[in-house]
Amino acid sequence: MIPPAFDPIAAARSVVPFPRAEQGGEQPRAAKQERQPPQAEVLRVLGQNRFRYLHHNGAPYAVPYDGPAVAVPLRAAAHTGTGSLRQHLTRIYVTEYDRTPSQTALADAVATLDALAMRVPETELHLRVGVDPEDTAVSWLDIGRPDGESVRIAPDGWTLTCPDPEAGPVWRRTKLVRPLPRPDRPAGGWREGIGELSTLLPFTPETLPLAIGWLLAALRPGMPRPIAYLTGEQGTGKSTSGQMLTGIIEGARAPLRQAPENLRDLGPTTAAGWVLALDNLSGLPGWLSDALCRIVTGDAQVTRALYTDDDVNVLTYQRPVLLTGIDLGALRNDLAERMMPLELQPIRRDQRRTAGALWTAYEQAHPRILGALLDLAAEVWADLPQAAADLTERPRLADFAELLHALDRVTGWRSLDAFNGAQDALNDAVLDGHPVAGALRDWTASPAFPPGGWRGTMGELHRQLSSDGRGFAEGWPKTPAVLSARIRQVAPALRARGIHVARTSGSNKHGKVYAVTHDPAS
Repeated sequence: MIPPAFDPIAAARSVVPFPRAEQGGEQPRAAKQERQPPQAEVLRVLGQNRFRYLHHNGAPYAVPYDGPAVAVPLRAAAHTGTGSLRQHLTRIYVTEYDRTPSQTALADAVATLDALAMRVPETELHLRVGVDPEDTAVSWLDIGRPDGESVRIAPDGWTLTCPDPEAGPVWRRTKLVRPLPRPDRPAGGWREGIGELSTLLPFTPETLPLAIGWLLAALRPGMPRPIAYLTGEQGTGKSTSGQMLTGIIEGARAPLRQAPENLRDLGPTTAAGWVLALDNLSGLPGWLSDALCRIVTGDAQVTRALYTDDDVNVLTYQRPVLLTGIDLGALRNDLAERMMPLELQPIRRDQRRTAGALWTAYEQAHPRILGALLDLAAEVWADLPQAAADLTERPRLADFAELLHALDRVTGWRSLDAFNGAQDALNDAVLDGHPVAGALRDWTASPAFPPGGWRGTMGELHRQLSSDGRGFAEGWPKTPAVLSARIRQVAPALRARGIHVARTSGSNKHGKVYAVTHDPAS
């Protein structure tokens, strides 16, 4: 007889369970719990429901729907000025479920949100200062408060308010974005607050309006600004004054930094803060001089992305710059044209205060000084269109000249005249420190210079300028080609002193002909 085939299902049904001891009767079984979703899925849903997503410079950020208009980076590997999205999700999860999510679930959730954010639009994030997305005449100042309260500066005045997370500017914060005090309107108007500032910083009467103009320019986004540099005798408090001036819009005791050693180090620190303040510069290497010129007008630094062969990171920035301790003789002409000296006057012995007393007075006056600056900014913003139409001559930094002209119309100061005078003084400093420019200035001012000007080739000009022994000096150009390049470097400074070196349409058997003329009245 053939045995029946084995049926596992029937066998399982016929299994007799082991008997269990009776203990007060059989207990009812608990209802089977519904399967809970994985932690990563819960975190992903929380991230989608609590945040909207955007891109800035190719990197994804999250902005809370119900919270301040401050962007949170998705890919932050460490603590930032706003925390990372991973930290925010951890806080929300613990608050909602009273449990700690696993690191694996957090990583999976953030990676999913990062992927979902790939197609969101590119959005401009603002650091410290931003323009209103709907009205370009309005600017905003981030005072670094946790609740996102910011200052809205309009031609009709300024107010403290929280930007709309979707329609207003969105802030980007780093560790260099320090909180500012809530500004206070001085009882005596902006003149009272500016007067308090003048008792703390030893500016001369001529340079105080320029310092105020530089601060106003720092509150105006997307604007080329001159590089402010503090100058004065030893003991005039250049470093402390630089900290205080920068701190008005960057937070109390804003640090002044040492000059970086290379361009790669300069880019990230510049992009992470608003004001770039470098202290005790004894000289400027060529690469730093060129970099500072680009920073005040707008620059981008491209570096290779880590762990890749064909991808890059792009840092874009345009920043206010402040320097102390610079040697004017080391300036290149292109940098000198972008600089604005702020002279400090010596402090009398009977006016000196201890560092503690000075900083205490500064911190007490800071809200009123900031409020006065904002009062003045609103009036200047309102007058800018008319001031721009009224101005007939503009230096290289034309936007800043228009702002100074508006400032003068509002205050009755003469800051634009002071700025133009400072530019003339810097031109002289460049000529003094440049051997070729100095030689041309001396020659054109001497009786040996032809009354109607000089014409000849660059080789002949090289022999003419080298004839008094300069050709043996260190750093003197050894060839006509190098001489031509050096003249182009200082051509604007020479023109400011009425010295013109121009190529003509003629030539001779020795080469192209140049004309040198001198018009002291120009």
